Amino acid sequence: MTTTARRMWVRFEPYHDVTYFTPESRAATDALGCKGGWMGYFGMRAAPLGAASAEQVTSAFYNFHPTRVARALPEAWDIASPETFLTTRLTGVDGALRAMLGDDVVDGAAVAEAAQLAVEAARHAPTAGRPLAAANARLPFPDEPHLALWQATTVLRESRGDGHVAALVMAQLGPCDALVLFAADKGLAAEYMKAARGWSDEEWTAAGERLRGRDLLDASGTLTTKAHAMREWIEDHTDLSAEEPWRALGPERTGRLAELLTPLARALGAANGAMATNPMAMSVDLLVEA
Repeated sequence: MTTTARRMWVRFEPYHDVTYFTPESRAATDALGCKGGWMGYFGMRAAPLGAASAEQVTSAFYNFHPTRVARALPEAWDIASPETFLTTRLTGVDGALRAMLGDDVVDGAAVAEAAQLAVEAARHAPTAGRPLAAANARLPFPDEPHLALWQATTVLRESRGDGHVAALVMAQLGPCDALVLFAADKGLAAEYMKAARGWSDEEWTAAGERLRGRDLLDASGTLTTKAHAMREWIEDHTDLSAEEPWRALGPERTGRLAELLTPLARALGAANGAMATNPMAMSVDLLVEA
């Protein structure tokens, strides 16, 4: 059964996902002097935490190799302050949304209405024990509705993501182990996942061996019955921990927000090349069944 939290996630995630890897965001961080896209990514996403260390960010982001993070932080804070990175990420968001949706949609009544509903939902997103959610929730919502909507979707997705990390910890799946199991479940290529998160061939192989030792992968690298049950438990608990915003908003207004976000998500999914392949296995096709 698809939960309200899952149905809403596949609708608000594409709106959040217009930054970090779009050409507009890359141009904005390049203009700051960032050394490559990963420095821009870690600088923008970690900026709500303040001038966080590589170790803190590795812990909060969970599935990146520590050396991938350490190549960007803390050097990014020498290039620009966290406050500047926060401004820069909104510049990238604004440019990407306008490029993909057009000014008429971005400045239209539907986005403004969606922003009002999403901001209210985001104010109820759990933050206790959720560092990225708490850091983003403390930021003021921009005056422009399309940027306020982005900030709201960011709070909602980071709250959900922090809850997902908690479920992974409870399942005793370390960062690389979780990626190997997820990739096997979703049919994602190991080479792509290793490159996306910075893990070596040896580390990936060792994680697979650990999973086989726990009877979570068979000899061919396929999920076992036990692994399928674990993956279902993780996703169910991720959803369960993300329900509060929608309970607070109520069924009628949640339904209205879903109605407003669906065409935006479809348009952004079609226009955003970063969504074609991604380590979350997020696809706009999910909207058909959600």
